[in-house]
Amino acid sequence: MTHPSGNYPEPLDLTNLKTYSLFDRPSKVGVSDFARPLRAGMRIRDFMNSLPSQLAAKDLLALSRAICASLRNNRPVMLAMGAHVIKVGLNPIIIDLLRKGIISSISLNGAGIIHDCETAMAGKTSEDVALALKDGSFGAARETGEFINRAITDAADQETGLGRGVGMALLKQGFQYNHMSILATCAELDVPVTVHVAVGTDIIHLHPAADGAAIGKTSHLDFRIFSTLVSRLSGGIFLNVGSAVILPEVFLKALTLVRNLGHEVREITTANFDFIRHYRPLTNVVHRPTLEGGRGFHFTGHHELMIPLLFSFVLEGIDGMK
Repeated sequence: MTHPSGNYPEPLDLTNLKTYSLFDRPSKVGVSDFARPLRAGMRIRDFMNSLPSQLAAKDLLALSRAICASLRNNRPVMLAMGAHVIKVGLNPIIIDLLRKGIISSISLNGAGIIHDCETAMAGKTSEDVALALKDGSFGAARETGEFINRAITDAADQETGLGRGVGMALLKQGFQYNHMSILATCAELDVPVTVHVAVGTDIIHLHPAADGAAIGKTSHLDFRIFSTLVSRLSGGIFLNVGSAVILPEVFLKALTLVRNLGHEVREITTANFDFIRHYRPLTNVVHRPTLEGGRGFHFTGHHELMIPLLFSFVLEGIDGMK
């Protein structure tokens, strides 16, 4: 059947295609990059060596080695984290890393102190928001609002940062589950812990004991403390886990502040961990801060899997340094 226009194209003749030998062509993947078979009972180090040398597996190993190199050179490993890290049950791992001296500082958003304090006070946290929102009871836990707001106003009176103030209040009260609290552990070990609050985002701001001036004063002091930590970050590590907006923005502002004041913060390694790829962490943690030297990583996955996996690699690497 002839096309109405009379100019229907003929199929392209492939006879004269120029080819080359597969064996001479550079290739991105070879069998040396492939995974190795797994076996029951294998050690973490063997598991690490079994991973394919590709994409996220390759990057996770590279990040773990960068962390080990920073520790070997006495450089900081800063951990910034959203509250979800606490809610999925990772406090014992974070606390162990603090006690081992692997993590040098902690930074939280406002929700982080709520879930950490509730864990210390009652051994449980995270209410059913959808259910409680129906009658307006969401966020109205009496002990949570009273204890944390009182700790913040006391910290403001004592010219103490918000994170340290709440951690010291936990130690003073001696709650049953303080050993499961990141804030209490940081206060006990004298490890810097900073809290960066957006007013109105946290349930404690609903309570009559909330003092906006105290919250602002102590959180701003923590920003200045955080900036001091960032000023010492050259050759170190900054990890952002599960904060899509607040902590990436705080990190970027602190970085420009310290560079403005003459601190040479270069050759840093940054990494972002989250369930999905968000604009701000990718831009403010992974890409922009490393333009002056260093490397940024992004990992998509569940915190309850990715963070234990990363630090199991780090612990193996540290063991190999001995």
